[in-house]
This record gives sequence, structure tokens and C-alpha cells, in this order.
Amino acid sequence: MINRSLLRQALPFLSLAVVLAATFYVQPRTMSYFGLNLMLQYAVPIALATIAQMFIITVNDLDLSIGPFVGLVGCVSATLLYNDPFLGVLALLALIACYGAVGALIHLRNLPSIVVTLGLSFVWLGIAVLILPSPGGKAPDWLKAIMSFQFPYVPFPIVAAVVIGLVVHVALMNSSFGVIARGAGGNPKALARAGWSLLWTKVSMYLLAGFFGVLSGLSLLGLTTSADAHVADRYTLYSIAGVILGGGEFVGGRVSPLGAVVGALTLALAGSFLIFLKISPDWQIGAQGAILIIVLALRAAVTYGEKRA
Repeated sequence: MINRSLLRQALPFLSLAVVLAATFYVQPRTMSYFGLNLMLQYAVPIALATIAQMFIITVNDLDLSIGPFVGLVGCVSATLLYNDPFLGVLALLALIACYGAVGALIHLRNLPSIVVTLGLSFVWLGIAVLILPSPGGKAPDWLKAIMSFQFPYVPFPIVAAVVIGLVVHVALMNSSFGVIARGAGGNPKALARAGWSLLWTKVSMYLLAGFFGVLSGLSLLGLTTSADAHVADRYTLYSIAGVILGGGEFVGGRVSPLGAVVGALTLALAGSFLIFLKISPDWQIGAQGAILIIVLALRAAVTYGEKRA
């Protein structure tokens, strides 16, 4: 049973290793500092969006608006934040506050998060298009400097992803707040009987999701140097897939911050691997979905073996 449990926890890392080995086999020149940096350059914004989604899934909700939200953050940052930093910061804080308000609305009115966030995705996209009808704007110099920073020996995206995963892991898995947050998804009735507020727990998780969504949009803008309302449309699917690839589940408050980051890295590498195979971009999202299905099938087989043992 112990071996099967360890295997289940190791599946995200094994998936990453398999995709990485396949990429090195298909294109050996990627086995270098420059190659890894190029393949993983967009891993940081994807990882941050995945962490944002993970906070929502922790409380048994699902966010279908994180992709358009990241795009909106980019548009706000490339215009307001670039031209008037103070006004831009206020706008970003307001967006985070809106996320918290949505969490409160969903809890107080007992609304399905899928429906609410699906509608919200059109709101985010509409505001982004109003701000930037066509791609444009400029990234602040300090943001471009951060995202172009280079560590010796290890590419920046890998270092950043590891730091993000470790910080969130410690905060969510080894703190009293993390226990409460995961309890809200695992056993909300017991949490309420213990005197904890489910409302403030859910609002806090939505605020954290909004915060990491803002970080995702900022990091993406730092890489692209200009904004586009549709630039992160696929991040919604990427974020959900990253959480699930990393060992998270839709119910029960069962998530893994480190696993979520590894899942995001796997998706980023899978995109490069499919490009090396000369697969059309129109088919790439389907191929990434196939990777997700395979990992889920393996996890289900391991879980079934645990129950039989």
C-alpha cells in the first residue's frame, strides 16, 4: 500500500520526466541551458494561473474565468500601469477585490461556481477589449527586467517555478490557515461546527486566486512586452489540467501545490514537444488533453490497486 501511495504521489513528476526525455530524444539540442529556457519561457505565467485555479478547486469550486482574467490584467498593466503606476496598482487591487466579492456571492447565494465564473469570463474579456481593442500597450521596464533575468546554470523559469511551488506548499500544507482552507473543501460541515467561517475562508481563497491571477498576467506581459485581450484564453484549460495532472481532485480539498506547478511545467514542455513533432497548433490542445487522460487513467489504476490491497 505504501509503495502504491508513493507511486500515486510520484505520477506528476514521472509524467514530467517522460515528456522531458521524449523532448530531448526528438530534439537533442534542447538539452542545454538555452534550450530549456526557450521551451519553458511561458511556464511561469502558466504555473501562476494553475496555482490560482488550485485555490478555487481547494474549496470545491471551479474557475472558468482565469484565462480572460489574466488577459485583462495584461491589458490593464500595459496601459494604466505603464502610464500611471499608482492608478494601475489601484486597478489591479480592485480586480483582486472583485475576485473576493465573487467568492462571497457564490457562497452566500449558493450559486454554482462554473456558471458564475463562465459569465464572469465574458465580463473580463469585454473589459479587456474595451481597454485594448487591438494588441498593443507596453510592459513596464521593471517587469521586463524581472522576466528576462538569468540565473547561472539553471534557467529562470525553473527556479521561479520551484520557488512558487515551495512557497505555496508551505503556506497551504503546513500552516493553520491551510488546514482550514483544505477543510472547507474536505468537510465544510465539520469546519462550521468548529466555529470557523466558511464565508471568509472561501473569500480568502478567491482573493488568493485573484492575486496569483494578477501575478500570472504581469509575468506574461513581461515576456510578451505588449498586451492582447485574447493572449491567455487557453490558460483556463491549462490551469485546470495542471491542477489535475499534479494530483489534485475536484472535490475533497485534495490538492498539491508542488504537483500543480509540475503539471504546469509538463503542459509547457508538452507544447514544445508537439511543435518539434510538427503537429499543427490546431491539434496541440487535443494532444495535451490526451496526455491528461493517460495520467488520469494511470492514477485511477493506482488508486484502484490501493483499494484492493
